Amino acid sequence: MLAIILLALLCASASGNAIQSRSSSYSGEYGGKGGKRFSHSGNQLDGPITAIRVRVNSRYIVGLQVRYGTVWSEYVGGKQGDLEEIFLHPGESVIQVSGKYRYYVKQLIFVTDKGRYLPFGKDSGTSFNAVPLHPNTVLRFISGRSGSVIDAISLHWDVYPSHCNTC
Repeated sequence: MLAIILLALLCASASGNAIQSRSSSYSGEYGGKGGKRFSHSGNQLDGPITAIRVRVNSRYIVGLQVRYGTVWSEYVGGKQGDLEEIFLHPGESVIQVSGKYRYYVKQLIFVTDKGRYLPFGKDSGTSFNAVPLHPNTVLRFISGRSGSVIDAISLHWDVYPSHCNTC
């Protein structure tokens, strides 16, 4: 009898978990094998992505920094090249990231839910196109590996933070 009760509880628990909707997903890793790991997972607690800084040279994405809410993440990557900066409009989110890589990341293209296309870097290498697996989710944070350039990048998707409807 105890076995039947435990089995019933286990089945109820499993079906309850299946009903819960999933919203997070992961795309990547795009790039080479070198560099030191970085992650902005803790930065997403500061709010949604509101700006992106990318340093580029003639061949690669050299460095990267993302603003979450009003707080900039730690800069990752090298120091050589031109620094470009894009600010998202209030309530705007990144819903797709495309790019090119070979041994390093060569190009990043951020596409927003307002129809903006924000390209950085050079158009050469192996293509990738990252989108969230679940509807109504956006880019929440970035991770990857870097050294003197951005060696590899991964994209992490989830729902827009409910406490930031006006961010």
